[in-house]
Amino acid sequence: FHQGSLSIFPLILTNALNQAMDEELERDERVFLLGEEVAQYDGAYKVSRGLWKKYGDKRIIDTPITEMGFAGIAVGAAFAGLRPICEFMTWNFSMQAIDQVINSAAKTYYMSAGAQPVPIVFRGPNGSSAGVAAQHSQCFAAWYGHCPGLKVVSPWNSEDARGLLKAAIRDDNPVVFLENELMYGVPFDLSEEVMQKDFVVPIGKAKVERQGTHITLVSHSRCVGFCLDAATVLAKEGVECEVVNLRTIRPLDVDTIEASVMKTGHLVTVEGGWPQYGVGAEICARVMEGPAFNYLDAPAVRVTGVDIPMPYAKILEDHSVPQIKDIIFSVKKVLNM
Repeated sequence: FHQGSLSIFPLILTNALNQAMDEELERDERVFLLGEEVAQYDGAYKVSRGLWKKYGDKRIIDTPITEMGFAGIAVGAAFAGLRPICEFMTWNFSMQAIDQVINSAAKTYYMSAGAQPVPIVFRGPNGSSAGVAAQHSQCFAAWYGHCPGLKVVSPWNSEDARGLLKAAIRDDNPVVFLENELMYGVPFDLSEEVMQKDFVVPIGKAKVERQGTHITLVSHSRCVGFCLDAATVLAKEGVECEVVNLRTIRPLDVDTIEASVMKTGHLVTVEGGWPQYGVGAEICARVMEGPAFNYLDAPAVRVTGVDIPMPYAKILEDHSVPQIKDIIFSVKKVLNM
């Protein structure tokens, strides 16, 4: 994966998430974490390593295997003025608790005419994993991005993870925080500024990870790295790709996307989710409906996961999610190369 420059602190993504939670738990006594195996076991992916020993049973809480139950407890705690972080061992298990996320968390501020905020973070690994088949490997960005009342964020690197999680915990709205299991162990270099306790990444603001003039690649989560790698290959052929890291799915930073498309005149969206009604489809619709449409020199193209449940066999799994070669092929198609 492509990594940033001008950096001094290498940090894997799990440690970035751990630091963010630790600092926010220390900063605000209303913050607490609950979920399956988050306390004594340090989390299924060790994201909460050391937090139970530091903060104790009242703030780092192991739950039974009942997502509907502990998600409901977390939402109720947010109603009461606390700031819960509700961990799903995987976002696939959030299907057991979707009524709490959509009907209880997302809609209450509106239904109470603004009287009842719901400051809660739902977080855990999202998207394709490795060798866990259809029921444990899918992207929920479009699922939750569809719902008014939720903020939905999808970090790619350690800076995103650290800054966005801190922003999410401080936000007075329910935030769906979509991590990626395959990125957990990937190190990224962070600047001294990013390591400051008060550093946050604003929710709703995308980041241009690479400047370019010929075509815009818009992506989120793990696929941002694929876009950057594809851009490196294409640069050797004289194609300069501008890579936009969405960071936030909802609210979508349409301004940054439009500005890039108006600069390059071409657009490819890249995501790990299914094609129908996906994040890329929404981006293409927004571009078509806005001023950037008049700047397009060719139709936009989407690179997505294949429209099937995730297979178990590795060779089929690899063919079911976007690869660098798929991005390169789509860029050349748009540019008529």
